[in-house]
Amino acid sequence: MSAGDINTLLDLWAATLLKHNDKPPFMDCHDLYRTIDAMPVGDVKWQSLKVQYTGEKPETNVLPWMDQPHNVWYRDPHVIIRNMLGNPDYATEMDYRPYHEYATDGDECQWQDFMSGDWAWNQVEIIF
Repeated sequence: MSAGDINTLLDLWAATLLKHNDKPPFMDCHDLYRTIDAMPVGDVKWQSLKVQYTGEKPETNVLPWMDQPHNVWYRDPHVIIRNMLGNPDYATEMDYRPYHEYATDGDECQWQDFMSGDWAWNQVEIIF
C-alpha cells in the first residue's frame, strides 16, 4: 500500500473515531513506519516478491493495476512470531495459549486477539 493510501486510510479511520473522541494509533504513514521499524524483531531479514493480477480483465478500460506487477515486502511471519513470543518483555503481558471461543447463540466463533485466531490454533496442531 502506498504512503498516500496509508494516509487516506488513517484519515478515514480517524473520521470514524471522532464520535468516540478517539484517534487512530498512528498519525500518518511516517508514524506507522517508525513504529514498525522500532519493533524488536531480531535479525529477521526483509524479503520481497512480485505479484500480478491474473484474473479476467475487461475488454476496454483495463485498470492500470491489472497490468502492472506489484512488489510485496515482508518479513517471515513465523520467525517474527517466534521472536515476539520469546521476548521476555511479553512474558507477563500475553496468554500464549491459543483458544476458540464461541457465542452461546448460533455457535459462531468469536475472535478477540491473535491467540483466538485460526492461525495460532493451527500452528499448535503442527507443533504438537
